[in-house]
Amino acid sequence: MHASRSRTILKSRQRFSFIRFIALALRAFRQRRQLSKLDNRRLRDIGVTREEAAKEAGRHVWDVPHTWLK
Repeated sequence: MHASRSRTILKSRQRFSFIRFIALALRAFRQRRQLSKLDNRRLRDIGVTREEAAKEAGRHVWDVPHTWLK
């Protein structure tokens, strides 16, 4: 494979990775925002305390579960 073709493929993968990362960060932001808006009854239904929900909602958008990165 030619070097220029390899560079093109690498750039394409990097671009895809960056777009994927942005999508994951947005997904985490939205889920955490929704979690922070749940009332105590709904939090209790899913087994999460208000403090746990606040801690999760306060995490950085790039701090996503490792399983999301596969």
